[in-house]
Order: sequence, then structure tokens, then C-alpha cells
Amino acid sequence: MLLKLKAISNENRLQILHWLADPTSNFPPQKAGDLTEDGVCVLSIAEKLGTSQPTASEHLKVLATAGLVTGKKIKQWTFYKRNEEEINALKEEIRDTL
Repeated sequence: MLLKLKAISNENRLQILHWLADPTSNFPPQKAGDLTEDGVCVLSIAEKLGTSQPTASEHLKVLATAGLVTGKKIKQWTFYKRNEEEINALKEEIRDTL
């Protein structure tokens, strides 16, 4: 649980999770990969976040290591989407702790 809490302790990472909850409303259509099925390209996330691609990738790496997002390679890019099971489990752990 500590790893997950650390992952969501950053405002940018929380924002990414929020955007990924409804990718079709928060991101434009992609040339490769379906927003809902495959996830959102790291470049689109970086652009919306207003950061470089390496910075966005680092945020996504932290979220992926915590199990809160999953990545899928398509061509040379990685597409990310939320891991709803892990997010719901974290919410439940937090509720149980409080």
C-alpha cells in the first residue's frame, strides 16, 4: 500500500489518473491505438501535462510500478490505461484504514 500511496502523492500523477479515467473526453483521437482499448500514448499525456516525454514517462513508470496503470507497446510507443482493479483495491484499503 505504501508504494501506491507514494505514487498518488504527486499532483501530476493524480491528474494523469484522473484524465485516464475518461480518455475519450480528455485526449484527442490517436493515429495508432484505441484510447479506450489500448490506452493513451505517452506523448499525448506529456503534451496535456505540459512536460517533456521523459518526465511524463517517469510519472507513468511510478504509476505502473505501483500497479495503478498498465502499459502496452504499439510500434515504438507505449500506451497507458488505468488498472481499475488496483485502484479500487487501494480505495478500499484507504477506507478500511480510516
